[in-house]
Amino acid sequence: MRILIPGVLAMAAIVVASNILVQFPLGAFLTWGALSYPFAFLVTDLTNRLQGPAAARRVVLAGFAAGIFCSFVGTQITGEFGPLVTLRIALGSGLAFLCAQLLDVAVFDRLRQESWWKAPLVSTLLSSTLDTALFFTIAFSATLTFLEPGNDVSWATGPAPLLGVGPEAPFWVSLAVGDWLVKLLLALVALLPFRLAVAKLGAKVA
Repeated sequence: MRILIPGVLAMAAIVVASNILVQFPLGAFLTWGALSYPFAFLVTDLTNRLQGPAAARRVVLAGFAAGIFCSFVGTQITGEFGPLVTLRIALGSGLAFLCAQLLDVAVFDRLRQESWWKAPLVSTLLSSTLDTALFFTIAFSATLTFLEPGNDVSWATGPAPLLGVGPEAPFWVSLAVGDWLVKLLLALVALLPFRLAVAKLGAKVA
């Protein structure tokens, strides 16, 4: 169990930091949390490579627990437009994290015998896509208003040019696409620390 502590602490730190940083906008379609959250996939992949899928799932569950805690705290804090975390955001965040991270673990394990870069890259690309799709659909789509009828998400469902330049779509779609593109970019960037960490820590584990 002791060997899991670094992964658990790293995952919890990323989840908590991302829940804080998501409150601060970065341009029209992103928040600072979009830059920190994707590194949760790096932690999962490193744990999977070095300790196996069972250990990676434990780290994921620790991150899920940290996310639930953050969501609870957020529901108790009132901002300009109501609670910082609504029921839909809490549901979207929790389900997206758990489903995407477990998919990451499964895909990585399936590809672990391939070239060193294939497992972390493919698993992160697929799971990041699922994460973005689940979270933004659950949290903001007008079709799911029944989940929390008292939560006004009209600001997110109104039509706007996609990413400010494309065809009209609900504003939340631009938020989702922007978030997804950042995840894809950071999936490529994370290959370098993944390779370096495996080379250094792999020898110690072996």
